[in-house]
Amino acid sequence: MNAMAYSYSDTRDEYEIINGEVYMMSSPKANHIRVNGNLHGIFRDYLKGKTCEPFSNFNVYFNEEDHFIPDEMIVCNPDIVEDDAVHGAPDLVVEILSKSTAKHDRIDKFFTYAKYGVKEYWIVDPKNKSIEVYLLKDGVLIPDDVYQYYNDEELEDLTEKERDGLKFEIKVS
Repeated sequence: MNAMAYSYSDTRDEYEIINGEVYMMSSPKANHIRVNGNLHGIFRDYLKGKTCEPFSNFNVYFNEEDHFIPDEMIVCNPDIVEDDAVHGAPDLVVEILSKSTAKHDRIDKFFTYAKYGVKEYWIVDPKNKSIEVYLLKDGVLIPDDVYQYYNDEELEDLTEKERDGLKFEIKVS
């Protein structure tokens, strides 16, 4: 299907265009929505009174061949926010993994976000209760850290050295 000839009015479903290919998006599962809502609330509260703004499930247009709908993003340049989409690179993009999107989130979108200058990219894995943080350096998204959630029982199973190495807050660049 030619991305140029495809319009949102052709369907009521959401879609993304990745490298010129149209991909229909399935409805997210309940846990995905919970994680997304929690992140959005944290971002909204943290950014209150600041110039940066969080967006949930809002369009991002890089060009005609790359149009995504990230789960979460933060935009600090109000000039790229229009009614229909963010036109340009958000400062932070968050994708929440699901079975149907993991490959695109980890490969296709990953490299596209770097190409267009997204400064920070988070991959949230609800199944493994982790967040992978990547920072843009010289046009490449470089792994910065991985944050893992542990319940009390799991924490007890860790050695003291392992517990000392844990981080409980994510630094946003």
